[in-house]
Amino acid sequence: MRRVMGIETEYGIAVPGDPHANPVVTSGDVVTAYARAHGLRAAHGAWDYSDEHPLIDARGFELPRQRAHESQLTDVEDPTLANVVLVNGARLYVDHAHPEYSSPEVTTPRDAVVWDRAGVLVMREAVGRLAERPPGINLYKNNTDGKGSSYGTHENYLVTRSTPFERIVSGLTPFFLARQVLCGSGRVGIGQESEHPGYQISSRSDFFEATVGLETTFKRPIINTRDEPHTDPDVWRRLHVIIGDATQADVANLVKVGSTSLVLRLIEADAIDRDLEVLHPVQALKVLSHDPTLQASVRLRDGRDLTAVQILTEYLEMVTAFVEREGSDPETDEVLAHWERLLELLSGDPMDAVADIDWVAKLALLERYRERDSLSWDDPRLTAIDIQFSDVRADKGIFHKLETAGRITRLTTDQEVAAAVRTPPEGTRAWLRGRAVELFGEDIVSASWDSLVVRLPRSGRVTRVSLTDPLGSDRSRTEALLSKGDLEDLVTDLGA
Repeated sequence: MRRVMGIETEYGIAVPGDPHANPVVTSGDVVTAYARAHGLRAAHGAWDYSDEHPLIDARGFELPRQRAHESQLTDVEDPTLANVVLVNGARLYVDHAHPEYSSPEVTTPRDAVVWDRAGVLVMREAVGRLAERPPGINLYKNNTDGKGSSYGTHENYLVTRSTPFERIVSGLTPFFLARQVLCGSGRVGIGQESEHPGYQISSRSDFFEATVGLETTFKRPIINTRDEPHTDPDVWRRLHVIIGDATQADVANLVKVGSTSLVLRLIEADAIDRDLEVLHPVQALKVLSHDPTLQASVRLRDGRDLTAVQILTEYLEMVTAFVEREGSDPETDEVLAHWERLLELLSGDPMDAVADIDWVAKLALLERYRERDSLSWDDPRLTAIDIQFSDVRADKGIFHKLETAGRITRLTTDQEVAAAVRTPPEGTRAWLRGRAVELFGEDIVSASWDSLVVRLPRSGRVTRVSLTDPLGSDRSRTEALLSKGDLEDLVTDLGA
């Protein structure tokens, strides 16, 4: 199950009392406030774009730049947007009109959860510092404002290049349609602009309009085809998953990335041995999201009608059989145990999963308000609770209050999440990236996932250090070099 993976989240942003505030400017304030407090250089040119190729499509072609939407040109440096690489190896920057935390690369689902939660602490600190300058800025770990805007939580997984992309599409599409019942964040309102009253499982499902495609901010596809691996392209492809919600509950987040990694292992091994192709996937995605009772079914090509839980059960059976043949490890066992347990809960009364799954916890809370105050689903008070559920502030965010009260299952600890804010993962190149920023920040000209551009202090020479191998600059390989505290020696030893 181990593979290089990570989560990136665009946070919802609001200025109290000023609904028309410029979100690009305020997002820049978030990045700058955090960077300045920690002595980091939030320079507009702090990111190295030279190895980014966002228009290469996994289906075997490159989209001409003149045909690309401006939101797809993520390889163009925007001098107005703030960028900073954090000491934990993450990237904090302005993406479109939102502050985004892109976690450092990790190799296990549990670490993905830990460093994703570290992003909440980063954003929480920025909000606290900006509160000192009224009216301040509020941030939300969610995916829609309920008024027609949606912003992403994306996952990234390295997958073997030898795996045909067509097999990835066919193997993952039914899984992604059903996966939302495990890790949807829940949402008040049906339709992109919440034009119909009601409650649904996923905050993102109504915003998807295609099965396969290169886009991420419009005509959103269930399977994204961006082929930008940030590593050796002959060996790996990076699967860029844009269909997930901003998951807050540890169990749901762990199962989200862990189950996806395991299904990818099945696909790599060509071990998907059942026909689970769903007819009309985009429509099916919405049908499943709109039914919190989990009784809705979708038609498969073989004529069967299956619910989301039934589809996920078939995947779980295939994964379990594969693991029994190939062997397991503690991380895999943990994910499988939670996956199986959640499906058992959801197959009975979905509300039994209230401590583990975001959409269930949110629905239980909303139903209490509805019953107490006789509220209909189009009551604006429910929409306000929906938004407040994802507030990053510990004393304001409803999710955080529920978790503090012991009503949400916790797999991580405050101590390890706080440590992940200050420390990069040990098993990937994020270790060198983060430690270099901490030790030699003034001499780091720019950085990216697969490079460091540094100015050597004695010679003044600017050189580029390649980090192409995501596992090649981990702690075991670079700690001794870093401990010398000499950038020129480090660059020489790394062969740059």
